[in-house]
Amino acid sequence: MEFSDFGNKLSSHSGILQLMDDIAKPLPDGVKARPLGGGNPARVGEVEKAYRQEVEKLLEDGDSFENVIAHYDSPQGRVGFLRTVAEFFSAEYGWNITEENVALTNGSQSAMFYLFNLFSGKTRGRTQTVLFPLMPEYIGYADQGIEEDTFVSIPALCEYSDDHTFKYKLDRNAVESYLAGHPEVGAMAVSRPTNPSGNVLTDNEIDFLSDLAGRYSIPLIVDNAYGLPFPDIIFTDNAAPIWNENIVLSMSLSKIGLPSIRTGILIAKKEIIKAVGNINAIAALATGSFGPVLADNLLRTGELTRLASEVVRPFYRSKAERMESLIRKHFDGTDYYLHKIEGSIFCWIYLPSLRISTLDFYAELMKDGVVTVPGEYFFFGSKEKRYPHEHFDKCLRLNYSGDDDLIAEGIAIIAEKYRQFSV
Repeated sequence: MEFSDFGNKLSSHSGILQLMDDIAKPLPDGVKARPLGGGNPARVGEVEKAYRQEVEKLLEDGDSFENVIAHYDSPQGRVGFLRTVAEFFSAEYGWNITEENVALTNGSQSAMFYLFNLFSGKTRGRTQTVLFPLMPEYIGYADQGIEEDTFVSIPALCEYSDDHTFKYKLDRNAVESYLAGHPEVGAMAVSRPTNPSGNVLTDNEIDFLSDLAGRYSIPLIVDNAYGLPFPDIIFTDNAAPIWNENIVLSMSLSKIGLPSIRTGILIAKKEIIKAVGNINAIAALATGSFGPVLADNLLRTGELTRLASEVVRPFYRSKAERMESLIRKHFDGTDYYLHKIEGSIFCWIYLPSLRISTLDFYAELMKDGVVTVPGEYFFFGSKEKRYPHEHFDKCLRLNYSGDDDLIAEGIAIIAEKYRQFSV
C-alpha cells in the first residue's frame, strides 16, 4: 500500500496533530496534568444554560428535534441561519449582505482549508501562494496547503516595553514590497485576535491590508474566531468587525460554547460563497445542523452577543489578568517578555535566555505534566529551516482558560525550569 503525495502530506506529523493529541491523551500514570496547551475553551455556565434552554425548546416543539436530525441542510448551510446571520450583520454594522454572502462549514478549520486551496496552488501555469503578513500565526494553518511551498509569510516587527511586555506589529513596507514583487500571491490571511500571541491587528492595519487586497485583486482572509461580535474575547479598543468585498471574514461558534459541534461561518462576496458551498457538497455533502439550530434564536434576539460582551469577555479578561499576574510573580528576576494580552484565550511568552529549543523545553515540561505548545510550530511560510525571526525557538503558547490552580502550578514549574535551562 502506498499513499499519494497528498496523502503523505496530510497524514504525517504536524504541530496541530500534536496539539490535539495533547488535549485528549492521558499522561503516564503518576504524572499530574497541568494542561496549558491545546485550544479548549472554558465551560461558562451562563452560556451553557442558554444552549440547554434552546435544546429544551426544540425537544418540546412537536417533532422539531426529529426534523433537525433527520434531514441534510444545503451545502451552503442551514438556510434560515444564513438569513439570520445576514440580517444581523446588515442591521448591526450596515453591511450590504444577504444570505448569498454567507456560508457555513464544519468548523472554521475546514473553512480555512477550503479557502487556502481555493486561492493557492497551480493556476494557469503558475503556482499561486497565500501570504501571511504577520508571522507568527496559527499552528493549524501551517500544513493545510495541498501543494508544497504555497504559504509565504512576513516576520512581524516587535515593539518591546520596559514592563517585560512586547507587541507584534505589521511590517507594512515589507508586505507592500512583497506584493509588488510577487504577482503569484493569490490571497492574504490573518487571525484577529492573532493565535498564538493574543495580538489584535488594529482597524487601521486591517484597512491597510484590505486596501492592498483590493489593489492586487486578491482576498484578505480574516479569521475572527475569537473576535467581535461573538465570542468577543478582545480586551482592547480599535478592533471593530470589518467587512467589504475585499475581505473573507471567518467566524466560529466554538469559542462561545460549542467547540464539539463544529460550526464555522463565512461572510464573503457571492462568488466565493458559491465556491465554498460547492466544495462542501463534494467534501461533506452538507454542513451540520445542530450548531445553527442552537444559535439561531440567540443571534436573532441579541442574546448571543449579550452573552459574549457581558459574560464571555469579562470571564476571559479576568483569566488573562490572573495569568499575567502569575507570570510576573514567578518569572520575576528572569529574562522574559510577555506579549500584551489583547485577546484570544492564550498568552505568548518569549524566553530569550533559553539555551534549548522550545521543542526540547516542551518535552522537559511534559515530564512534570505541564502541557504547553512550543513556538516553532507557529513560524511557517519560509524555505529556511530556521525561521528568520529571533523568537522562532524561544516562545511558548500557554492556554489560560483552564483550572486556575493547575495553571498556577504549571506557571511555577515553567519558571523554575526556565531558570534551570537558561544560558
